[in-house]
Amino acid sequence: MRDWQGRTYWLIGASDGLGAALARQMSRAGVHLILSARSEDALAKLAADLPGPARVLPLDVTDSDAVTRAAVEAGEIDGMVYLAGAYWPFGAKDWNAEQAETMGDVNFLGSLRAVGAVLPGMQARGHGHIVLTGSLTAYGGLPGAAPYVATKAGIMALAESLRCDLRRTDIDVQLLNPGYIRTRLTAKNDFAMPGMMEPEDAARICFEHMNSDSFSRAFPTWFSFLFRGARFLPGWLYFRLFA
Repeated sequence: MRDWQGRTYWLIGASDGLGAALARQMSRAGVHLILSARSEDALAKLAADLPGPARVLPLDVTDSDAVTRAAVEAGEIDGMVYLAGAYWPFGAKDWNAEQAETMGDVNFLGSLRAVGAVLPGMQARGHGHIVLTGSLTAYGGLPGAAPYVATKAGIMALAESLRCDLRRTDIDVQLLNPGYIRTRLTAKNDFAMPGMMEPEDAARICFEHMNSDSFSRAFPTWFSFLFRGARFLPGWLYFRLFA
């Protein structure tokens, strides 16, 4: 268990959905929050509704200079949670270059920028906590979702590599791999979404994981077995089943 009281955490992607729900969960635990996303109005409304102290720090994660400046303005933090995400449901047959690049820029490059902005300070202070948000889709290629899946696989690989590098330090790295959560992003899907979770329920699982010493948490657990187990299938069987 971590001591959350009075700790300062920077939540990037906090304006709605899972980010906002996690902000409420952490605020109730006594965490001082720095809330970032593009929508200043949504962040201000969230901050006003939280039981604990929160600062609003509007941020476009696709702007490298802006991320660097925001990290300086955030100051000394105990942890950073990256939740920013972009999503459109398409794959090879209906490729949209602009949307694909936006997903890559927000989901993966944004996480790289955020990690690069906070990691030097954590290393200088000798402690820190980095939490990255992937997806169950990160465990293997899926039809109709190539750009999104690629970005989440990149986040998972980034978190795993950071964990290797920082394993013998006091900088903890954790990964969250959720399934379907009811948000404005999943509202774009026109297919069945097994195990759909409400943001508040997903946030409780995320916070529970952040309280642990474990590296990754894939959830819902029963649904994650399909994706995690598929990694062990031979290629010919994997593509026959999933394609």
